Amino acid sequence: MANKINLLGSVLSKTTLVAATAVFVFNFFGAHAQHGDEVVGHDDHNTAHHGEGEESHEGFKPGEFIMHHVADGHQMEWANFQIPLPVMLWTDDGFTCFSSSNFYKEENEAHVHGMEGHAFTMGNEYIMVNEVIYYLEKNGGIHGIEEKVKLAEEADLLLKDIVNLEKKKVEASSIEEQAIIAEEIAAVTKKEQELREAAGLAAPFDLSITKNVWGLLFVMVLMVFIFVRIAKRYKNREGQAPKGIQNLFEPLILFVRDDIALPSIGPAKAEKFTPFLLSVFFFIWFANLLGLIPFLVGFNIAGTMSITLVLAVVVFIITTINGNKNYWSHMLAVPGVPKWVLVLLTPIEILQMFIKPTVLMIRLTANITAGHIIILAFVSLIFLFGGNSEGAYWGVGVGSTVFMIFMYLIEFLVAFLQAYVFTLLAAIYFGAAVEEAHH
Repeated sequence: MANKINLLGSVLSKTTLVAATAVFVFNFFGAHAQHGDEVVGHDDHNTAHHGEGEESHEGFKPGEFIMHHVADGHQMEWANFQIPLPVMLWTDDGFTCFSSSNFYKEENEAHVHGMEGHAFTMGNEYIMVNEVIYYLEKNGGIHGIEEKVKLAEEADLLLKDIVNLEKKKVEASSIEEQAIIAEEIAAVTKKEQELREAAGLAAPFDLSITKNVWGLLFVMVLMVFIFVRIAKRYKNREGQAPKGIQNLFEPLILFVRDDIALPSIGPAKAEKFTPFLLSVFFFIWFANLLGLIPFLVGFNIAGTMSITLVLAVVVFIITTINGNKNYWSHMLAVPGVPKWVLVLLTPIEILQMFIKPTVLMIRLTANITAGHIIILAFVSLIFLFGGNSEGAYWGVGVGSTVFMIFMYLIEFLVAFLQAYVFTLLAAIYFGAAVEEAHH
């Protein structure tokens, strides 16, 4: 009994650490991963520039509809209500905080040619394009941003030229010809770098509490609440049969410990890693279930790359730190293998250290996001065909609804399965790191 209480206490500490780390890294990577030097793609809207005569586009665009619901945002939408969230920016002039409702106004809608998606301005200070906030005036206004987008597109074209020149260099028949092409590649590369620097969009450091951050905080609070109650039940009902919420979660806790940690890591070392594995399992599972609540706000926590990146990095750090002599000896020099083979094998072994957590990250993100996209795609079919005739509306609507409900039920299984797979693979990596040499 005491072991179970201690186990749950460890889960709470690990849960708080994982959730807090995820909140920070999500704000850092999630907000700034898109602040690159370029924005690709063209916008086919017929909307005019902000401040000029506006001509709204017509027609349902499923791509924008799906990505709007899958992506993170600075406000939460529930039914017909919009709940603004705090925007917190570290700017050149210091820290500033205001409500996101300052962006989401009809009169603030803007269009930046070359940038796809929705854009909103806030005075002359900021512009938000696809939930990414940039400086407006410091980038030369909307026209200045468009010029930088054009420069980024030119840089992209030069990248294609560099690729073609590299192919020509490989196919060159003489050393002199290769040297000429190499000089041309160097000149084009320099020009591409200059364009890339000129195309850089100035942006503040975004620390906003976004939709998925609220979801993270909710999952963290929910896990603390549940496991504190379970720990109290164990303490107050020592020696008695589990009851209520304790009875509900005890099979899952024992499942992670007995069917994942113990077989993968071994009885001698499993206890050390079980708290983390429990934290990761319930965090991913709860986050996935939260995203399946109909008509809530469209949380996509485990489908956000920056969040799964945190989990993968933590798994990598734990595996690396706990690697024993046997682990590193097999990594750097596999016993019994000829030295000339080690020249090829050792770099591959080192590379797989990074490939494993990367696969964890991509698998979880892709599977969760794909489920949301498929469900939203069936919804989009109703609007696409429904605009043609009432018969098509009902025909496609009924079929799409049936398949959507089917996929929705499948997603409940995927929610658990992805939590299980991530936890199992993490346990296998830990087990490989602490496995003793066999004699």
